[in-house]
Amino acid sequence: MDRELALELVRVTEAAAVSSAQWMGRGKKDEADDAATSAMRSMFDSITMQGTVVIGEGELDEAPMLYIGEELGNGQGPAVDIAVDPLEGTNIVAKGHNNAMAVIAAADRGALLHAPDMYMEKIAVGKNAKGKISLDDPIEKTIDIVAKANNKRIRDLTVIIQERSRHEDLVERVRAKGARVKLFGDGDVEASIASCIPHTGVDLFVGTGGAPEGVISAAAVKCLDGDMQARLVPQNDEEANRCIEMGLADPRQLLTLDDLVKSDDAIFAATGVTEGELLHGVKFLGNDLTETDSIVMRAKTGTVRFIKANHHLDRKPHLLVNE
Repeated sequence: MDRELALELVRVTEAAAVSSAQWMGRGKKDEADDAATSAMRSMFDSITMQGTVVIGEGELDEAPMLYIGEELGNGQGPAVDIAVDPLEGTNIVAKGHNNAMAVIAAADRGALLHAPDMYMEKIAVGKNAKGKISLDDPIEKTIDIVAKANNKRIRDLTVIIQERSRHEDLVERVRAKGARVKLFGDGDVEASIASCIPHTGVDLFVGTGGAPEGVISAAAVKCLDGDMQARLVPQNDEEANRCIEMGLADPRQLLTLDDLVKSDDAIFAATGVTEGELLHGVKFLGNDLTETDSIVMRAKTGTVRFIKANHHLDRKPHLLVNE
């Protein structure tokens, strides 16, 4: 892929973030999601690439989506798989909570797992523990491994887990082991990334969440030289058959990072919508001036860029939402 594509994708996430942030705290998650989706689709049209959406927004929240199979870009340049979540955290934005982002992952055509919209078990760690973890290991063993890899006492280790009833036993086992637990509500892409960035203080991400978000997270983890494993969790025969149709003979086979993202040339871009630990949210500074905070990274070079930008909305009227 052309290296210029990385910065072009940031322009797309910036547009989605600015548009959706205008709905922050208004209690209208679908409107926020629609604003992000419309802005993202419009910006994609200006990018030199032959993009195909392989992961769009899921059916679980019945929100507007960039649909799977949609062609993006101007039809020239590299052929790439695109995985998008125009607004990761629709409820977050609606309620005015933290850690909503607009996110994109891109890789060579055929490189991203075409994950169906179902649940997925996931585990992610930073580069110190790369190659040392297994989703099949008991959480107690994994904590020992990650603590040793990060040269930490177990009581100083932080495990980030989504606050859901399905994780109650997992949370109690982590606490019984003596590690610290950091709970989060929505938005497990940021949580996965946090395990790979030392300044977040997070050492291990584990839990069950959406499969599409898992593949997007995997692209970021690969860019950060971390490690991730996953396993799809079909809830019924229909979901199991969907796994088989996508080429998995065993719907519950263990998926490594290279199964999730087959290419070493992957790109991840995200822009904060609301305030978060990884990225600041969109700030409306007055006089039509808006500030965004983004991250973009590329697996091939290992480059990670944090980008702060000012946008003059009077010169970008297409980013203003109609209420």
